[in-house]
Formats: sequence, C-alpha cells, structure tokens
Amino acid sequence: MDWLLDPFQVSFVRQALWAGVLVSLLCALAGTWVVLRGMAFLGDAMSHGMLLGVALASLAGVNVLIGGLLSAGGMALGVSVLSRSPRLSQDTSIGLLFAGMLSLGVIVVSHSRSFAVDLTAFLFGDVLAVRRQDLAGLAIALAVTAATAALGHRAFVALAFDARKAHTLGLRPRLAHTLLLGLITLAIVASFHIVGTLLVFGLLIGPPAAAALWARRIPMIMLGAALLGIVSTVAGLVVSWHASTAAGATIAAVAVALFFLSALAGLLRRRLPTSAGKDAKP
Repeated sequence: MDWLLDPFQVSFVRQALWAGVLVSLLCALAGTWVVLRGMAFLGDAMSHGMLLGVALASLAGVNVLIGGLLSAGGMALGVSVLSRSPRLSQDTSIGLLFAGMLSLGVIVVSHSRSFAVDLTAFLFGDVLAVRRQDLAGLAIALAVTAATAALGHRAFVALAFDARKAHTLGLRPRLAHTLLLGLITLAIVASFHIVGTLLVFGLLIGPPAAAALWARRIPMIMLGAALLGIVSTVAGLVVSWHASTAAGATIAAVAVALFFLSALAGLLRRRLPTSAGKDAKP
C-alpha cells in the first residue's frame, strides 16, 4: 500500500488532491446537465474560447479569471443570440464562435513571446501548483453552483426533457437555460487556471456520462459523477507520481478511461438476460 500512499505524503500533492476533489464536485453538478442536455460541444467551445480573454487579461496585467469569465460569458451570450436565427442551428453558432474566438486568441498569443508558458498552463494546467487561495476560490464556486443547482432543479429538469412543457408550467425555460450556461461558465472558469482546460472538460463530461449509463435518477447521476471524478483524481495523481507524467492530463485520461470501462460494462450487462434500463428521471 506504500505505493498508493507515498505521493500524498508530500504537501503539494495533498493540495492537488483537495483541488481535484473540489473540481470533481463542481463539474459533477454542472456536467450532469451538460450531458443530459447534449451541450458537450458548447462546453468544449467555452473552455477553449476562453483563450482570447485570458490572453488579453494577461497582456493587460489584469486577473486572468476576469478575462476568462468575460470571454466565456461572451461565448454563451453569442450562442444565445445567434441561435435565435431560424437559419442557424445552435451547433453552427457554437462552431463559428469557437473558431473565431480561438483564432483571435492564438493571434494575440503570437504577438507575445512571453506568453508561451502561460499558454501551456492554460491548456494543460498545473494542479501540483495549487495554493490555499485557489482552494478557497473553488470552494466558493462550489457553494454557488450547489445553491443554484438546488434552487433551479425543477426548472432544469423540465428544460432537459421538454422545454415546451417547462414553458407551459411557467418555469421560464429561457431563464433556466441562461442559469445553466452560467453554471457551465462558472465550473470552467473556476477550474481552468488550476487544472487546465483539458482536465476541466475531461471531468465535466467523462464522469457524468459514465454515471448516466447506470443511474436512473438525476441526483444519483450527480453523486456517481462526483465519486468517479474523485477516483479519477486519486488514480491520476498516483499514476502521475510513479510514471512521471503530467498530472492534469493523467487525471483527465483516467476520467475518460472510466467512461469507456463503464460503457463496456453496460454493454456486457445488456447481453445478459436482465430487464431493460430506464432513462434518467428527476
């Protein structure tokens, strides 16, 4: 058991573990709705489209979190506006904004030779460099996300399964959609500077998708996603420590691998004489 516990004898690895746990909980809450509503492409676009805001904030000497928040918020707002056109699908709107904002971000980065290291951290993160104030920021983001998810649960459920019914029930689906975009934005922005966009997206999609293959109720999907995210964090840190691999990328790889293992197990289960599974229920 020493090989499992040895990495966590070091203080910065313990800090990374706490950061991974908080990010796992945060992404479980937001990522469940991303998976249920089929918003994975939007999450990917927002995480990478933030490069423009982060690059501009870094060059201007402003907190990169502010730049990332404005950039991700602009992406979400732009998608909402463009999607109202009857001739443009949401996927088309996301693709256009994704390519446009990412290309502008790369242009800004190319004019600053000193931004190369920051760009690497933006893409792949540095979970082993987490500070106490970073943990505090994640805890606050988690509290806000949990409160919003609890208060808006009924509207989110109706929106995820039947937006027209949500409107009939007076649940204001447009407001619910805006709040969901806010949850995704908060999860990505609060986590990217710690673990990078690679790990954020891996934990935002992988664990909820894996849990959704087995759980029947939305709260259970969130719980399963949180547990799988934590397992991914622990396993990723252990593997990274012994194999000398990038910690953030290893955690993300484990999260995605767990999804494929879950899918394989589900396929094997369906081949057995068991009753058919049911869709997720609120």
